[in-house]
Amino acid sequence: MNDNGLWSAVIARDSRADGLFVYAVTSTGVYCRPSCASRRPRRDRVQFFPTPAMAEANGFRGCLRCRPADARRAAPATARVQRVCEAIALRPEARWTAASLARAGASTVAQLQRAFRATLGLAPRDYVIACRRRGFLDRVRNGQRVTDAVYDAGFGSPSRVYDQMRLPGMTPATYGRGGAGATIDWMTIESPVGRIMVAATARGLSFVQIGASDADMLDELRREFPRATISARPSARLRPLAEAAQAIAESRPMATELPLDIRGTAFQWRVWRALTSIPPGETRSYAALAASIGHPTAVRAVARACATNPLSLVIPCHRVIGTNGSLTGYRWGTQVKDELLTRERKTSRNP
Repeated sequence: MNDNGLWSAVIARDSRADGLFVYAVTSTGVYCRPSCASRRPRRDRVQFFPTPAMAEANGFRGCLRCRPADARRAAPATARVQRVCEAIALRPEARWTAASLARAGASTVAQLQRAFRATLGLAPRDYVIACRRRGFLDRVRNGQRVTDAVYDAGFGSPSRVYDQMRLPGMTPATYGRGGAGATIDWMTIESPVGRIMVAATARGLSFVQIGASDADMLDELRREFPRATISARPSARLRPLAEAAQAIAESRPMATELPLDIRGTAFQWRVWRALTSIPPGETRSYAALAASIGHPTAVRAVARACATNPLSLVIPCHRVIGTNGSLTGYRWGTQVKDELLTRERKTSRNP
């Protein structure tokens, strides 16, 4: 389940989800089981954890009403995952190997791999990296130097944390200066596929879309970021970002690297990174993309990750097509997708 699925279970107070995860509320410091009858918090104040122990390791305390630490016994596969998640949460910086993870889950390596993929849609190693990344970001946000935070979080070297955390143009420091209540500037520019709007915080590019008019795209931007402060007028400071997006639409080399400020689940990041590795002029099927990230059966989840890509053009989800070669769906229209691919193929044949 992704975050939307987990939140749906919380909204429905679905008792079937008890024991699979808990949710924590940042404003109260309390965590609950999904079926808890307490008043529902705002979505932006909720975090999800696979186990009560992990919620407690992150500073939350159990709800006295639903007593989530006493949730019903999980199925064997889920129990393996819970044990391993608890062990990783306590020591994410440890040198976790496949064998040591299996020992923590009282299972074999193969059993644990299957249980993790069935329960979380991740490999155990992905979960280790996610915990380390969270620890790294917390350290940087609290003022620790990036270099020190890299080693204290267990990454071993700066190159490893960069490999796990970036798309083109993104650095770990980009995350560290984050905060709520963002102000988002925007600018539009003409392109062969329609008007392009780029939107960015002070840290980097947050949203890129294609549309027919500035007014429509501004409405879409407000829907995408309902709690942010959206500038009333276009910002000239974003011209380099707008021209870079325009260059991609015209199948020209970008003149600059793009600082990014976007958020996503671990699975979405894997898909988005894989998309950036598809060369211009080439395409991949959703099935091939799923196989390339080690999730050959997660074709639908890969398609959802492509559909939720916040940076049209920059993260090239237009390069993914159906297994039969059809263009399939595209948030900005299949005609736009066809035009982008046609231009890229022409440029790749005539560099």
